[in-house]
Parts: sequence; structure tokens; C-alpha cells
Amino acid sequence: MESSGKLIETGEEVLLYLNERKSWLVRVEAGKKFHSHKGIVDLDGVVGRTYGSEVRTTLGATLKVLPADYLDHLERIARRTQVIYPKDMAYITLMANVRSGSRVVECGTGSGALTSYLASHVRPGGKVFTYEVREEFQENARKNIERLGLEDSVEFRLKDITEGIDERDVDAVVLDMATPWLVVGIAYRALRTGGRIVSFSPTINQVERTVEEMRKTGFVGVKTVELIMRTYKVKVNETRPDMVMVGHTGYIVSGRRC
Repeated sequence: MESSGKLIETGEEVLLYLNERKSWLVRVEAGKKFHSHKGIVDLDGVVGRTYGSEVRTTLGATLKVLPADYLDHLERIARRTQVIYPKDMAYITLMANVRSGSRVVECGTGSGALTSYLASHVRPGGKVFTYEVREEFQENARKNIERLGLEDSVEFRLKDITEGIDERDVDAVVLDMATPWLVVGIAYRALRTGGRIVSFSPTINQVERTVEEMRKTGFVGVKTVELIMRTYKVKVNETRPDMVMVGHTGYIVSGRRC
């Protein structure tokens, strides 16, 4: 089945979609073949097709060829640390008021998943300054950011943020670290008036200490939320919530510099 649209060129990344549970990100290169448990696809045969086309493997499986996008990469990002879930990333970015041109300080970098999401929102003209104390984490994150083509929007800092933030008059400070309360005062000094701080923490004890420090420091509009997401199995006459769900992931604390 062919679909109208852009022709696939050599060197492009595509998503080979089998079903809701299985798909693959593949770079289309001349003379290369893609191997999976569903058979082999000759990638030469993908070049020149339109997105939305279907290709067959040597075992007869039908794969739909889709353009790869940011979410496809995010689901496969190389992880050496726990990655924040998309539901939390989106709310963090909203509460930090991140938009085109924003200057954002982030700590810690981890695998770079949240870094990449923030970077995709500050473009064009903005920058994410991301702090990490472990060099091996930073290098892994750097590779992930480069793979997504976002390196121009990110500056890496190999530094303990509790020793200070180098930037001044930033629009937002986003924290994903074990002791965010230690950075509250430092963040206040780095933020512009009206700038926002957002902190993600897995335990309520961290939240209590962070909120107390934010109020003491002078942040206003301090609030804490927890997001619960429930997915559904949808089938005629059988629709119901999935038996397994992502429950607690963390608490999100936000506030604004006065």
C-alpha cells in the first residue's frame, strides 16, 4: 500500500512499525539490510518510497514505514539513570514556562531525556545549561543529545551545582536531584525576577524540605502536584483500564522568584 507524501532518501531515519508493541528505528543506507525476528528488509528497497508505504520482510511480515520523530527517539534513549516519564516532563516544562528563547538551568543531566525535551522547547534562540557531577553520565547524555540533533541548544556543565550556578538572569531552574533544597537559594540568585523553579522528587520527605526552603527563601506561588496516568485496553464491548499501570513516579514542586 502506497501513500502520497515525501520520498524517503538515503541516510534518513525511519520507523519500521509492526504493531503497538513492536517497532524499530532504522537508518536507511544503501547496500544495508535490517534484520529482526520477523525477517530481513533490504533497505535499498525503502529508498524512493513515500512515508506510509508498507514493506515485507523475508518472512512475510508487513511493516509500515513512518518518519521517525522525537518521541520515537525518546522511547529508545540510552539510559544509565532513571528517566523521567513523559507525563512528568511535559508538566515540568509547562510549569517552568519554557518556550522559544528561554534560558534554562537543569540539574542533573542523567541520561539527557529531560534535557532533550527542554532543548526542543527553547529552540530557536534559547539554551539549556545542564549540570552533572558524573562524567560518564554526562558523556552518555551528550551522545543522546547529539543523536537527536539538539546539541546547539545545550551546554554541558561538569560541576556540582551546590557549588553555584554560573549563569545569571535565567528564565527557569529545573532540578532532578536527591537534595534539591540545597540548591533553592542558589537558584533564587540565578533566576531573573519572575523566573520559575521546578523540582522533581520521588519521595515526600524531599518535597517537605524543598518546599520549606523555597518559602523561607522567598519563592511565591509554591505548589506541589503528583500526576497519575492510567492507560486503557480498548476493544468493542471489552474496554477497561489496563491491568498494569504506571502509578507513582514522583512529585513536582514549582514556584516563582519574587
